[in-house]
Amino acid sequence: MGEQAQSKMNIERLRKMRDEVDIAELPIPEKEIIERYEKLYTGCVNDVMREACLTNQALPSEIMPLRDEMVLAGFAFTIRSAADPTVGGELELRVKMLQELGPNMVCVWNANGIDHASHWGGVMTKMSRSRGVRGAIIDGGIRDTGDILSQKFPIWCRYRTSNGSLSRAKMTGYQVPIVVGGVIIKPGDLIFADIDGAIVVPRKLIIPVLERAEAIERNELEFKDWIEAGLTPMEVHEQGGYF
Repeated sequence: MGEQAQSKMNIERLRKMRDEVDIAELPIPEKEIIERYEKLYTGCVNDVMREACLTNQALPSEIMPLRDEMVLAGFAFTIRSAADPTVGGELELRVKMLQELGPNMVCVWNANGIDHASHWGGVMTKMSRSRGVRGAIIDGGIRDTGDILSQKFPIWCRYRTSNGSLSRAKMTGYQVPIVVGGVIIKPGDLIFADIDGAIVVPRKLIIPVLERAEAIERNELEFKDWIEAGLTPMEVHEQGGYF
């Protein structure tokens, strides 16, 4: 009986860690948080996550921006889909999902390894923009690329294809925890992406990571000034610099 009780306790703890979504209010307005993150770069934020022993927060390197200059920060609106040749119910679920999009969100789409269909296109982009969505991270494919670019919508994806998703894939849920490349993403987590890819900051760490990353960036500017002033690597190191 003791072993059974212990087993149940462990499963409950795991359930809380994986299933529950943190909906805590943030002490800084969302718009300010987004603006401050977008002044940073992903490498700096990644280093801060490493300091917190979170070494698996960057999404797969294959997920890259359509244009190098794209920068994106916002709060995760998660979507997942799977291979499915049937059509019934797909459009209705998409309509329901689109109704729930709102300002400051970033759509994060987990395609579960599908590599023969697009999950995002020009019409999705237009509707999302009209509802205040800031951009999208697609762990899969897109189409209507020219249309998306003309709308100046920041988007990261794995590939492009003319194939639509209808009759090839179906949504299986949204605003639920998802996994992309081993990274767990929950609704409301902070998504930050630039030329080097995308990274996920758990909601409870959004503010401390932001403040630490800003401090590191200020320090790096000082280190670069020392280098331009002619200090040797050892002199920079002895003054607290790093490489």
